[in-house]
Amino acid sequence: MTSRMTTVIIDSGSGNLRSAEKAFQRMSVETGGGAVVVTSDPDVVARADRIVFPGVGAFADCRAGLMAIDGMFEAMDTRVHQGAPFLGICVGMQLMATRGLEHGETPGFDWIHGDVVRLAPNDPALKVPHMGWNELTVGDHPVLAGIETGDHAYFVHSYHLRPRNPEQRLAHTAHGEMIAAVVGRGNMVGTQFHPEKSQRTGLRLIANFLRWKP
Repeated sequence: MTSRMTTVIIDSGSGNLRSAEKAFQRMSVETGGGAVVVTSDPDVVARADRIVFPGVGAFADCRAGLMAIDGMFEAMDTRVHQGAPFLGICVGMQLMATRGLEHGETPGFDWIHGDVVRLAPNDPALKVPHMGWNELTVGDHPVLAGIETGDHAYFVHSYHLRPRNPEQRLAHTAHGEMIAAVVGRGNMVGTQFHPEKSQRTGLRLIANFLRWKP
């Protein structure tokens, strides 16, 4: 590790991180954001300037993968509570919740009070999983600068985080019900959509995150 700004993408074994790594590296070059490192080493996470946690699959499996790396959650939790900006992506965002209700009850990080529940669209023509491009309704937050209501992002999910505090829902979309697309509190944000697959909208959010000084 050097003295340069370092963004770590946590590899908990839940999926291929190549597209996320490439997107963050591209925007880091454009923003002067420093090095981007994919790691499963908690010592690297403990010294990171920014932390990104992508997750895919089932809530419990993603949590188990993270917890199976000795010291990883503790390093991440400590560093985030020291003030390092954090971005959770997809299931990585869902794990910020109090608990997940996918195939039983599984505790989350409890950083954003609320539950992760199954999608229940009020239109039977709308399928679950929810897959594809959806319009965003965007609030006011530095990670959303330059992203406007009506811009699109790419979603793939069957569950969604329902924050207890509506002010922590920074952006939303609809799939037969309101879905939190971006959540946040303090130095923590999470996206239900995949910014690395969301073209201009996603790259803008990544660039904003790399510049963000909460």
